[in-house]
Amino acid sequence: MPRPVWSGAISFGLVTIPIKVLPATENRSISFHQFHVEDGGRIRTRKVCEIDGEQLRGDEIGRGYEVSKDTIVEVTDEDLDSMPLPTAKAIEIVAFVPADSIDPVRIGDSYYLAADGAVAAKPYVLLRQALERSAKVAVAKFAWHNRERLGLLRIKEDAIVLHAMRWPDEIRDPAELTPKPIELDDEEVDAAIQLMETMAADDISGYTDHYREALEEVIAAKAAGKTPPKAEGEQEPAGQVVDLMAALNASVQAAKEARGESGEHATVHEMPKKRTAKTTAAKKSTAAAKKTAAKKTPAKKTAGRKPKSA
Repeated sequence: MPRPVWSGAISFGLVTIPIKVLPATENRSISFHQFHVEDGGRIRTRKVCEIDGEQLRGDEIGRGYEVSKDTIVEVTDEDLDSMPLPTAKAIEIVAFVPADSIDPVRIGDSYYLAADGAVAAKPYVLLRQALERSAKVAVAKFAWHNRERLGLLRIKEDAIVLHAMRWPDEIRDPAELTPKPIELDDEEVDAAIQLMETMAADDISGYTDHYREALEEVIAAKAAGKTPPKAEGEQEPAGQVVDLMAALNASVQAAKEARGESGEHATVHEMPKKRTAKTTAAKKSTAAAKKTAAKKTPAKKTAGRKPKSA
């Protein structure tokens, strides 16, 4: 198990639950070091005072805020710990809301909350079961790393999970990024939905990081003095989609073939257009006009004509 990153309590109303906070995720990315190409020496970042040029240890470095040019106000750990914040030592639940009311864009890092001691077990289970039965999530405030944060508490199996959240003013407005209004046919939307249904999945646990796996092969090969594997051929860049329906048809067929299904009948059929009041009225008007015209046109005389011989 990873080491706790914070310890305190969950509080809602008059209930207090001592907890320890542990990371729920881990970074599996491969990290690189910088080195001197000529002799292979490592390049490190050193903290040096710009006045006397001395390299400093961690205990010689203070924390401060620049209020004006060349004027820094020191802020110590004692200053931060003594701030009059109820969230300094507790994750304070402020509301319970429906889970689907939370914008996923606001959700950040995730942490497991573990009950700290036997006395915390009963209120911990109480909160967990209350969240499960209500089908709601808890919104909380807490102070970590020199700032107050917003959090989301929900249930994962038998554990309470804390998701750090961004404040509303930290989310950029996407309005300037969205395309201008574009007209789409119902057939195109129906085709896209059919493609989505073809690609539907109940479980995504089988997906892996192929980039990291390929990078590990490269590193292993170079460490063994071998030539690293290379791609068989470069993929051609995708061209611009001209016929959207044709692209959707091809995508449905490819998705079915990837799932081991027959792609013979993977065709997106155009759905009949919905009849509107205007369309119905226009058709009735046209039909009535045809009947009127048929009545006014005199019938051609056929009497006296001999039938054509076969």
